[in-house]
Amino acid sequence: MKLRKLLSILALGDVVSILFLLFLSLLNLMFFQRVAQWYVIVLVNCGVSALIVLLAWLAETKGSKVGLHRWYCYPIILFVFKELYVMIRPIHPVDYDALLISIDHWLFGVHPTQWVAQFAHPLVTEILQIAYFSYYLLFIIMGVGVYRRYAIEEFDKAAFLIVYGFYLSYLGYFLLPAVGPRFTLHEFAALPAELPGLLLTDTLREIINAGESIPKDHSKALDLVQRDVFPSGHTQLTLIVLVLTYRYKLKARALVTVLGSLLLIGTVYLRYHYVIDLVAGALFAWFTIWSGDRLQRWWQGRGAGDFARTERAISNFDWK
Repeated sequence: MKLRKLLSILALGDVVSILFLLFLSLLNLMFFQRVAQWYVIVLVNCGVSALIVLLAWLAETKGSKVGLHRWYCYPIILFVFKELYVMIRPIHPVDYDALLISIDHWLFGVHPTQWVAQFAHPLVTEILQIAYFSYYLLFIIMGVGVYRRYAIEEFDKAAFLIVYGFYLSYLGYFLLPAVGPRFTLHEFAALPAELPGLLLTDTLREIINAGESIPKDHSKALDLVQRDVFPSGHTQLTLIVLVLTYRYKLKARALVTVLGSLLLIGTVYLRYHYVIDLVAGALFAWFTIWSGDRLQRWWQGRGAGDFARTERAISNFDWK
């Protein structure tokens, strides 16, 4: 398949996913002596990249604009998130919580998660834990809303901003690995007693813990938890979803606004993040939208011509 033909069937979200998988594969090749299963990760990334191309080709040749090619972008960010789990600590085995704690204390004169504990109440904890967990539903709410009301090209634009935003936050995890205040400023095992909820809090906490590779008995939680604190992806992606729901005037924007606002409060109240994580998440959200919109305009306009010129240059190059 020629380069121009290949690029014509790929959405921008496809391209950025393939490029990020390539980036992770190159990191594994560079640090193969540290990452035990580097060859498995590289092979799987190649397979996933090929699958993305296959899904795009099937959607193009079958004339279908629906199906896995439009929705795979949501599970792939979870797949990449877990891939980072086996990469970050071997490649960058330093936690930067002390730096983040010192910045928070410099900004506020207190440790925010400790200060806000005076307002703790089981009902508040229950509401904020549910809102925090709703993070995993906000993308579906927004995606379905755009998918039902707009042309598929608009869905592709929204999906691109989401996956692009996730990949940018993952770069932050590599640069400044950290575990968060529930492990550093508080006793993780005492969290259920110090921040009790009502009906769903404990269950939702355990589901989130499982997603971050913390065993149910919490043994060795600090050693096993994923380093995913800075920037706050919950803040970054929630803000992006909020912008998109208002950009597309979705009916669910009031619901997303309420859940998103409570979610942002919950990131600190529930001790998942330092405040500086939220500040960084907001900056990452701004950069995602600012640069993402420009990338999409380039892709739709001048980018196509650039790729054609690149293909001609490659084909005309004298390889002898």
